[in-house]
Amino acid sequence: MRYRPMDTDPADPRLGRFIPDDWRHVERYPLTALAADELPERVPVVIGVNWYAEFDKPERDAVSGEFFVAKKGAKSLTRIRGGHCVCLEPGGEPDTDGRQKFYDQGREGACVGFGWSRAMSIFNSDLYAARWLWDTAKKRDQWPETNPGDDNGTSVRAAAEALVELGHVVWSDMYVDDDWQKREKYTPDVNKGLKVFRWAKNVEDVHAVLGNERADKLGAVPFLNSWGMGYPHRTYLPDDVLARLLDEEGEIAVPTDR
Repeated sequence: MRYRPMDTDPADPRLGRFIPDDWRHVERYPLTALAADELPERVPVVIGVNWYAEFDKPERDAVSGEFFVAKKGAKSLTRIRGGHCVCLEPGGEPDTDGRQKFYDQGREGACVGFGWSRAMSIFNSDLYAARWLWDTAKKRDQWPETNPGDDNGTSVRAAAEALVELGHVVWSDMYVDDDWQKREKYTPDVNKGLKVFRWAKNVEDVHAVLGNERADKLGAVPFLNSWGMGYPHRTYLPDDVLARLLDEEGEIAVPTDR
């Protein structure tokens, strides 16, 4: 399916985040509607953004020792390759190496299911059936072209709505070889889902809810990709780059766990 900013199919099949045609979710449920004492603290954040060629190969910064993409800033970005969904890591207990290995989407356009499932693992410590969430989101998004069993992506919003309404499916090793038809029979647990989600409109709010001191010091946010062990576990995205991605119809979802 065509990715709107490119007017062509994504250059990489893993880039499966699509942009909704309307922005009602961001307009109706902004994070700024909450009072200061109601803001979530140290929570994972899920973003759906344009993925640039510069993000494909992170480079280790000689000073901090951390991996970065687009370390030279927003002006260094060149070519959009598709849309991608990833989870931003909050402060507190670091994400585990086991999750990095587990949440590998392979060559499928399932990044939305994997990004949200990673966030739910940070909340609850369980592992989740990310492809079930991908399938479920495609059944409720706006595009008739996206259906369970195909390699098309979906929207960040559709998966978030599924997590609120249905919950999630805790992973079992019995699921490892299941196709979409078998996943249709899974039973989600609403208590493993979200209570609500809101949308951040600026980088400062993202840092506030992440509560990640390392990120604040570096002026960048750490994202957890779903491309397996061949991509760094934790990669930093500079704040000015995130601001540009937000201006380019980027979505930044701030969830509240049940």
